[in-house]
Amino acid sequence: MKEMSFREVIVAAMSEEMRRDETIYLMGEEVAEYNGAYKASKGMLKEFGYKRIIDTPISELGFSGIGIGSAMNGCRPIIEFMTFNFSLVAMDQIINNAAKIRQMSGGQWNLPIVFRGPTGFAGQLGSTHSQSFESWYANCPGLKVVIPSNPYDAKGLLKSSIRDNDVVLFMESEQMYGEKMIIPIEEYTLPLGLANVKKKGNDVTIVTFGKIIKIALDVALELEKTNLSVEIIDLRTIRPLDYKTIINSIKKTNRLLLLEESWPLAAISSEIAYVIQQEAFDYLDAPIKRITVQDTPAPSANNLIKNWYPQKKDIIFSIQKLL
Repeated sequence: MKEMSFREVIVAAMSEEMRRDETIYLMGEEVAEYNGAYKASKGMLKEFGYKRIIDTPISELGFSGIGIGSAMNGCRPIIEFMTFNFSLVAMDQIINNAAKIRQMSGGQWNLPIVFRGPTGFAGQLGSTHSQSFESWYANCPGLKVVIPSNPYDAKGLLKSSIRDNDVVLFMESEQMYGEKMIIPIEEYTLPLGLANVKKKGNDVTIVTFGKIIKIALDVALELEKTNLSVEIIDLRTIRPLDYKTIINSIKKTNRLLLLEESWPLAAISSEIAYVIQQEAFDYLDAPIKRITVQDTPAPSANNLIKNWYPQKKDIIFSIQKLL
């Protein structure tokens, strides 16, 4: 076992896979000479050279298209976006090409490509750098969407994403790159499409994903002092979604709170709420509740952020209403 930061496990996962498979390469802005905008490719240029660690111009549409074309010709590219906010420039390539090539070619081509980079609220960096687009991408058939909540999960899920033969969007967080965790030295992977019960409980289920899960865990520990038992499910993979784990939890707790770092309209929580009322309505003892960020662009001022981003008190209040 070894203590590693989130950025270090990203480097380790990509490097391990690149040693295993010579068709894998990394391409994006500042990934080579600068060791990555967040140092999430530190040392990789020295080990793998310029043909496999490739700096690009500021042209997400262009280098995403190059990656897609190379994946159709036998490579397994990892395309890094400095932030998924910038992936909007490449949405034509991702949605209209990457997601559809397998079906439109009648199965003649699959597309083993990973698009990775930070997503969600990034602190006081302004509204154009603090957006969550996982529901946008998860809405498109042909794409898989993965969002880890800690370094251990990040390494195992990223290795599985790189090995996957479909298009995977692997979404990280600027605010998590420095987080550290004890990681096994030996190789491991985690399956895509399987949620993780982070904490067992009996009174209410919280379903969430990404870095906001830390707030949910803090709330659960605080409520334990009042004899309230909270079960927390980390989705890990947004598409495909693991509804079975959620339903099994609701059969036990009979109450559901959805916590999400996204705008409320057409969010991942919207879809989960629909499926649960359709498939597990008889197990619910109270209406489903959800908490998202406020329905407005992210503010820059810290006092406004506290009213925009979900806080512990908001989660505690919702749980008390459920009970």
